[in-house]
Amino acid sequence: MHKRYQRILSHGEKELPEILPKPGARRGKLAKSDAHNLWERLQKHEVAALLFAKDPHVAFTKNRAEQDLRMAKVKQKLSGCFRSEDYAHAYCRISSYPQTMANKGYNPLIAIQMAFAGVWRGG
Repeated sequence: MHKRYQRILSHGEKELPEILPKPGARRGKLAKSDAHNLWERLQKHEVAALLFAKDPHVAFTKNRAEQDLRMAKVKQKLSGCFRSEDYAHAYCRISSYPQTMANKGYNPLIAIQMAFAGVWRGG
């Protein structure tokens, strides 16, 4: 997989647009295209880019974690703050249950009904 990745990067390097020099004697970084920046990032972070392919437990993106935190942040912004740390912990604990069940493939509303009925205790 490593060799194939390297081959793809080398083919991609040949396709990159030329980096034009700055007009005049201007200082600073040269402006590169989005494609060139992406190619450099994929080259620099090869291990991280291939980790999700080697280990099935590694997610392709971190969007799931960001989405899980977003609702607590929205709640905090709407109400101004959590009145105490205990309330913040309670909110996170209650809201994490439907998110966890959704990640496991359960309908969150059904999961809440199961929790109230005593069918599902977690685990």
